[in-house]
Amino acid sequence: MSFIEEIKQRAKQEMKTIILPEAEDIRVLKATEKVMKEKYANIILIGNEENILQKAKTNEINIEGAEIVDPQKSENYNTYVNLLYELRKHKGMTIEKAKELVLDPVYYGMLMVKDNKADGLVSGAAHSTSDTLRPALQILKTLPDTKLVSAFFVMVVPDCEYGENGVFIFGDSGLNENPNPEQLSEIAISSSKSFKQLVGKEAKVAMLSYSTYGSAHSELTEKVIEATKLVKEKQKDLLIDGELQLDAAIIPEIAKSKAPNSPLKGEANVLIFPDLNAGNIGYKLVQRLAKAEAYGPLCQGIAKPVNDLSRGCNSDDIAGVVAITAVQAQEV
Repeated sequence: MSFIEEIKQRAKQEMKTIILPEAEDIRVLKATEKVMKEKYANIILIGNEENILQKAKTNEINIEGAEIVDPQKSENYNTYVNLLYELRKHKGMTIEKAKELVLDPVYYGMLMVKDNKADGLVSGAAHSTSDTLRPALQILKTLPDTKLVSAFFVMVVPDCEYGENGVFIFGDSGLNENPNPEQLSEIAISSSKSFKQLVGKEAKVAMLSYSTYGSAHSELTEKVIEATKLVKEKQKDLLIDGELQLDAAIIPEIAKSKAPNSPLKGEANVLIFPDLNAGNIGYKLVQRLAKAEAYGPLCQGIAKPVNDLSRGCNSDDIAGVVAITAVQAQEV
């Protein structure tokens, strides 16, 4: 059974309700049809009901069973205006601004999650990452003791002997542009927990660089070395090593020559990139050249499950992220 099929089976065991606020996007409607057909989550679509139903009908998409909520007609509109105002008045929010924002499907969806009317939210097919995460952080805020919200991709590489049968987590490949050593250490710890939660196996974390064990020296390599040291101090039981080049991290034969004493032994399944340039380029290379499934950017550190999508996603990607979000919601 593939990674995503296993996730769907887990989602079915405790059905959760996931909000899709980009309900007038055809890809989102097709994803809704898939989810409703396979019955691994309940779906709430946010938007103009007439437009949503017309688009579904025109494109012969069956969204029967999904709930549609129109912020302009919702009986909870005034309640959510007041809720948003109370949450943000210390930051200058006014009632007038709240009235405007609550009509935005992403904001309305976040308020529904805050109000426990849903368990998680998936957006980003038609919105930027900031447009998805800004309302999440304003309304849902972060998990207790979370120092940094970060993003990762689950990469599922076909016919791959590396990682966990071809499954990897790449972090941070979607949010933090140039993390310092402290932030990079938090990304590594969060990503290891996400791997355990979603894949169910021990995380083997590689802190990636263009250098292995001092084969080069620069500010860039020192950042990764310092971050690795910090992780080892914070999580003494975590299997982690760095700085490592990618081949020394995931290929046992290369690890034997480049890093013979590495505890990872070339079997890393969680890859931590030194910055967003490397992480974003890395995931897109693997997705396009290796024809890998790329689920994300998935978020870690927000109080309730909220996940971003690549704007280049298709309906299968969205349906897969809905399943992952539902499984994350089981542990909140």
